Amino acid sequence: MKFLVIRFSSIGDIVLTTPAIRCLKQQVEHAEVHFLTKQSMKAVTEGNPYIDRFHYFNSNLDSLIKTLREEKFDYIIDLHKNFRTWRIKKALKVPVLSYHKEVIEKVLLTRLHINKMAGRHIVERCIDALAPLGVQNDGKGMDYFIPADIKVKAEDLPLSHSAGFVAIVIGASYYTKKLPVYKLRELCSKIQYPIVLVGGKEDKAEGEKIAEIDPVKIYNACGKFSLHESADIIRQSRLVISHDTGMQYIACALNKPVLAIWGGTSPALDVEPYYGTAQLVHHNQAAYHNFMVKGLPCQPCSNYGTKTCPRAHFKCMQDQDVDLIAKTAYTYL
Repeated sequence: MKFLVIRFSSIGDIVLTTPAIRCLKQQVEHAEVHFLTKQSMKAVTEGNPYIDRFHYFNSNLDSLIKTLREEKFDYIIDLHKNFRTWRIKKALKVPVLSYHKEVIEKVLLTRLHINKMAGRHIVERCIDALAPLGVQNDGKGMDYFIPADIKVKAEDLPLSHSAGFVAIVIGASYYTKKLPVYKLRELCSKIQYPIVLVGGKEDKAEGEKIAEIDPVKIYNACGKFSLHESADIIRQSRLVISHDTGMQYIACALNKPVLAIWGGTSPALDVEPYYGTAQLVHHNQAAYHNFMVKGLPCQPCSNYGTKTCPRAHFKCMQDQDVDLIAKTAYTYL
């Protein structure tokens, strides 16, 4: 049987679909799995051995649909559910399996703060979509495959970090998902252990401001490495501290313990760090910890984060207990 799995973006959301892709490939006899995503997201899955063929969307949806028609798929697995996927499904006219996106529930939670969420993680909901095919969760967690020829070598990081380091992911897609720089500086000052700051080119300047408090202990890797190389830094770390961002899920996929810091978004949206039952056991400690400011009636305020705090106080990040985060980090070090 030939399947088209669709998830256009983003990095984290694509990583969250990987258990469904693996289970589909391994549990459905003779499954041929095609994956459709944005061209800009190519790196996220290019090394995935459970995908037989890739299709990429740039801007011409009509041309893409024409190409997809020629494949004669048996099923479409829609793990995105937006206007583009609706057009593709309408054009291809084959059976469709979709996940429960919890759109109404998320609106109720973020706008009215009425929690009607199912309490079922998005990873599990993606696998639930495949139940009519007899597919079940294999308990192996998420996947992220770093190509064999890509590796951050010892000489690419400071000698002071060769015995181990904490990776702190300082970036995020929106302002309300990020600790302010002064809070990140405070956090780094309290962790007496080598630190590598992970982020993209857009995070480089903030990384420099954080690293200047102790340039020996803190190495600013933001903007210096590709996505795969940054993932390899995560793989080599002892512990990952991260905002709600794609790198957090990559850390889970690479079986690293995670301290997740939540601001405008929340684990209540069924998107917290996710591990399979067969994954990480770290001295009988939890695989991850969520850090949220308690008692905020306005949190979460958004599914994805916003450019400014809707209440103009930003307490969800400004009141984060960095002492507690640092103390929890030490339990893993």
